[in-house]
Amino acid sequence: MLQTTIAKTVRCTGIGLHSGKQVRMTLRPAPEDTGVLFSLRNGSGSSFLSPHPNLVIETGLATTLGNGQGTVATVEHLLAALRGMGVDNIQVEVQGREVPIMDGSAASFVYLLNQAGVRRQSKARRVLAIKSPICFERDGKFIKAFPHNGLRIEYTIDFDHPLIGRQGLDLEITPKAFVSEVAKARTFGFLKEVDSLHANGMALGGSLDNAVVLDDYNVLNADGLRFKDEFVRHKLLDFVGDVAVMGLPLYGRFEVFASGHAMNNEFLRYLDEHADIYLEELVLPMPSAAAARRSRAGVTDPAGVPAVA
Repeated sequence: MLQTTIAKTVRCTGIGLHSGKQVRMTLRPAPEDTGVLFSLRNGSGSSFLSPHPNLVIETGLATTLGNGQGTVATVEHLLAALRGMGVDNIQVEVQGREVPIMDGSAASFVYLLNQAGVRRQSKARRVLAIKSPICFERDGKFIKAFPHNGLRIEYTIDFDHPLIGRQGLDLEITPKAFVSEVAKARTFGFLKEVDSLHANGMALGGSLDNAVVLDDYNVLNADGLRFKDEFVRHKLLDFVGDVAVMGLPLYGRFEVFASGHAMNNEFLRYLDEHADIYLEELVLPMPSAAAARRSRAGVTDPAGVPAVA
C-alpha cells in the first residue's frame, strides 16, 4: 500500500471554538514520510509541529498541541478526517492558533479533501500496529486494544441524560465508512455548562451552528440530530482523531468505554512509553505493478463522497 498526499492546495476560514475569532487554514501537499506537519503562523514568523502524544498540552473540550514555540488547538476533527480518508502526508498551515471548528464535525474537512483529491506517492505506507493486548483503565472507564489488520473501534458511552443514555457503535474505519457513518457527527455539550465555560475563557466560539446543545431534556438545535446516536458517533470520531497524534497510522481493534480526550492521550502516552511491548512498526505491502504505474502517472483518487449536511 502506497503513501498518499493531497493533489492540490486548498483553504478554508472559520471560527475558532475557544477564541471565537476567525481563523484560517491551508492544506498543502507534502513529500513521502512527512506525516502531518502543522505550520503555525504568527506575527514573528512560523514554527513547525508534528503531532506526538507528548506534545498534547491541553485536553479540555478539545485536543491542543504545543512544542514551546507554538500551539494549535482543536486538531482532532481534522486529524480524524485525514486518518479516516487515508491521507498520510500533508502540511497544515494555521493562522489563529486553532483549527476552525466549522460545523462541529469532520464533514467540512472531508469536503476539502475531496476538493483537493488524494494522490498516491511512491513509497510504501508505514503503520504502528498493536502486537500485544492491552487494557488501560481509569475510574471505571477503559480502553482495550488488540492486534487487528486495520483500525476497528467499538465505542460505548453512558450519559445520565434522557436523550443520550447508553449508546454503542462498532465500526471498521475505512474511507467509505468514515464518510457515511462518522464524519457528519457533531460535537455536543450541555446548556448548564455554557456560563462556566465562558467565564473561564473557553468555548467562546461555540454556538448552535457548530455543536449539538442539550438542556435537561431536549436538543436545542432547530434541525435536531443528524443521527439518532450522533453522540456516540462523535465520540468515536474524536477517538480516531486523538489516536492520529501517534504520527503513523495506528492499527488495532479498540474497545472503548466512556473515554475522552484526556484519557485517550494518557493511553497513547502509555503505549508510546511501552512501545517495545505493545507496538510494532510495519511496512504495508506494495500495490501491483499496474497500480504503481498509475501512481507514477499522477492518477488521483477521490477521498470519498462529499459529506456536508
